Amino acid sequence: MIELNMENPLLKIQTEKESNAKSYPRHFPFVIKKAKGMMVTDTEDKIFYDCLSGAGTLALGHNHDVVVKAIEDVLKQQIPLHTLDLATPLKIEFMQEIFSILPEALRDTTKIQFCGPTGADGVEAAIKLVKNATKGKSILAFQGSYHGSTQATMSMSGNLSKKQHLQSLLPDVHFLPFPYEYRCPFGVGEGKTAQISAQYIENVLDDCESGIASPCGMIVETVQGEGGSIPADIEWLKEIRRMTAERGIPLIIDEVQTGIGRTGEMFSFEHAGIIPDVIISSKAIGGSLPMSVVIYKEELDQWNPGAHIGTFRGNQLGMATGLATLRYIKENQVMDNVKARSEQFFAGLNTLQEKYEEIGDVRGRGLMIGVEVVHPQGNKDRLGHYPPCGKLAATIQERCFKNGLIIEVGGRHSAVMRFLPPLTITEQETAEVLSIFEKSVMESISML
Repeated sequence: MIELNMENPLLKIQTEKESNAKSYPRHFPFVIKKAKGMMVTDTEDKIFYDCLSGAGTLALGHNHDVVVKAIEDVLKQQIPLHTLDLATPLKIEFMQEIFSILPEALRDTTKIQFCGPTGADGVEAAIKLVKNATKGKSILAFQGSYHGSTQATMSMSGNLSKKQHLQSLLPDVHFLPFPYEYRCPFGVGEGKTAQISAQYIENVLDDCESGIASPCGMIVETVQGEGGSIPADIEWLKEIRRMTAERGIPLIIDEVQTGIGRTGEMFSFEHAGIIPDVIISSKAIGGSLPMSVVIYKEELDQWNPGAHIGTFRGNQLGMATGLATLRYIKENQVMDNVKARSEQFFAGLNTLQEKYEEIGDVRGRGLMIGVEVVHPQGNKDRLGHYPPCGKLAATIQERCFKNGLIIEVGGRHSAVMRFLPPLTITEQETAEVLSIFEKSVMESISML
């Protein structure tokens, strides 16, 4: 953990008075003064490259011109900032824009639910929706997943540390093996992980003594974010859709972090050409302001008025910035930039992997990239991979911060360096980020 600068009076106040549950300040002990694009300036006028982007919320980076203008326009027009779920012209326009970015097969056959302004609330709403519509009991989730930090969403998440001592978690949640090729849960690898996972899941669904009561839905991330930037195999996703569709099990895709262009498509499930039953979207869909929605097939719309509510589901500023962001992404070839910069990132990181044994795996999709840090002196697993090294990953994160790069860690044992830059990151900025990262890796290895 980076040593706090207790000479900064603002940091001192935060350390003394803010909840012990705070997290990011423990890794990034600075006070932000201003930000533009992917550059953040602290109160000591040090400048940082931001590869955290509000955990993926800032699709266009900090204070993009179209976002600032959208906020100004709302204020100038005296549009109410808070409307619950009452209609405004802005809300209808935002809804129509969301429907327009869906795959054609969904545009005219879906409904939308505005939720409280967090992804976790969207997940909660999605689970209520499918439970009510199917009258099923069990929820199928995946090892390594992350869906939020409420009681119910933690119940559906793989991470044990945050829920180990909590009582009364959501019952009837059953975890299935995710196709994590590098750390194959079946100890096989060699490109067979996804196939075995799919076969195992189908067997579970058809086994009359699986121990799992009739499922109300299956929830999956196409790229596990907090779980370590692990992309699901495309053919595996197609198989998951086939087997759930054949058995009438609603497929819920958690697009909270992957959605709105992050992976190179507007929604990450589009890489597989599948059509889910429920889509959860938050973070970037609000254009940097709080927003969470659930989009679902209209036949699931069987709940009663007030079945899922939230005081701040009518955030008009978030609708304005979300609308501006969606239009900017569509009209300015942002997805092309995501693909180009993704190739640049992977080329640079793969080169580093060849140079340093401490970089075990480079993976991800689009601009959702993970680098798994390993311990070359540890014992290899049955696949021939060194063990994850959270200690070295923490040191690399610290050196990155010292060198002007904000980057998060995640995955098992917090051993994965996670890159989530703005979708508008330039070629030059990408090169600078890669340069700082390599410098930080070299410094960290030398400190071992």
